[in-house]
Amino acid sequence: MARALLTDFELMILLATLRVGEQAYGVPIAREIESTGGRPVALAAVYAALDRLERNGFVTSSLGDATSARGGRAKRLFDVTPHGLRAIKATQRALIALWTDVPQLKGRRV
Repeated sequence: MARALLTDFELMILLATLRVGEQAYGVPIAREIESTGGRPVALAAVYAALDRLERNGFVTSSLGDATSARGGRAKRLFDVTPHGLRAIKATQRALIALWTDVPQLKGRRV
């Protein structure tokens, strides 16, 4: 668990998970990234990233209740861990530091 900075996609996954809240699973996480982040994502990529984030201790997962709408299958719900929150904040600090005082970015609207 030595790695603290996240990739852009990992950061988006974690932020979307926080935005979705306690019912965060793959589909609403993907929709949040697409609607808020403006980035199309494949559901398989979201679940692959969530598996990797869980292995690295940035999220935990639990099974929700089984529903008839899902053919009796339960949803795998995700929560960001304290370690994940620290990684989000460390990545935010690093990105802000990199953006600060870049002459090409000052006073320009993109």
